Amino acid sequence: MRLSFPPLPTVLAGFVAVLVGYASSAAIIWQAADAAGANAHQIAGWLTMLGIAMGVSTLALTLWYRVPVLTAWSTPGAALLATSLPGTSLNEAVGVFIFASLLILLCGATGLFARLMRVIPPTLSAAMLAGVLLRFGLEAFTSLQGHFLLSSCMFLAWLLAKVFAPRYAVVAAMLVGLAVCLVGGEINANAVPVSLVIPEFTAPAFSFTSLLGIGVPFFLVTMASQNAPGVATLKASGYNIPVSPLMVVTAAIALLLAPFGVFSVCIAAITAAICQSGEAHPDKDKRWMAAAAAGVFYLIAGIFGGSISALLTALPLAWIHTLAGLALLGTIAGSLHQALSHERERDAAIVTFLVTASGVNLLGVSSAFWGLVAGGVSYTAFSLFKRA
Repeated sequence: MRLSFPPLPTVLAGFVAVLVGYASSAAIIWQAADAAGANAHQIAGWLTMLGIAMGVSTLALTLWYRVPVLTAWSTPGAALLATSLPGTSLNEAVGVFIFASLLILLCGATGLFARLMRVIPPTLSAAMLAGVLLRFGLEAFTSLQGHFLLSSCMFLAWLLAKVFAPRYAVVAAMLVGLAVCLVGGEINANAVPVSLVIPEFTAPAFSFTSLLGIGVPFFLVTMASQNAPGVATLKASGYNIPVSPLMVVTAAIALLLAPFGVFSVCIAAITAAICQSGEAHPDKDKRWMAAAAAGVFYLIAGIFGGSISALLTALPLAWIHTLAGLALLGTIAGSLHQALSHERERDAAIVTFLVTASGVNLLGVSSAFWGLVAGGVSYTAFSLFKRA
């Protein structure tokens, strides 16, 4: 039997998808792990296992269905963790990962995915997400004060690429930022070795406040902002495959690997679109090869997760903050647009957004949860009043 290798553009599509995924969220994952109190070795282990988890899940689903199913971690979920985990132990953080994965697994196994997403108005979910991400957007520009050259060059690179090559805007900002850091002596290339890291097992711990205040919002953000768009992207590209098995497989892998730092495994949307487009392969039925290539690149990136972690540690925080903020600008804008799109629900959405963005912590429960509570109460009150 003759082996046929995928064409170069197909392989490059898989490579670009993984590159965009890491460029847009590796810095956010680093912040989330740091917020949980993970040390440098543990953070490297997180990045290692995340890459392996994405590689295995992408290859398994893509090869089984012969459809370009790309998986990803939840970037909005990582952003929520970065703002909510400070003050929470690493063991409790792992407990949150397990709890959220169990809820997603339950949704997939029982077919509750669509029905559960209708319980909370989409405007309030979007407002909560916008409130969580606001800090990242602000930090992209507050970094101008101490690192004007670095942050401004990254912003200009992002802006130019956004105009002429939107898909590569974050990659352009990342590369220009690295170049500025190298020229300015803010990074020592010799201090970033090619290294392999054995991930550490972290025993989970469960507390009511962390599961309620972090686990529930994390679950909602992951489902509404990552899995739902991922499934929609698949369908929009003409691939109609069962949704429940996708939820079950990704949640089961996340559940199994949660003690090693795999906080989520989801259906990708933005990066998946790269592998599902005509640029990946002119034949729609052969684009699965681009996703398979992405799965291989994920595995390679996971194996060298220690080097990625070392690079992030060697870079100035301004580079991380600017890159994370620029990568999330589109998500922030889309969330605000959705939150404010319905005039009758606008006031409740604003309440949700402001309470979440305030960072208030009541009874040990994070602001994301209280934002949903305040917004839900407002939504119900306004609905009853207007009906009356």
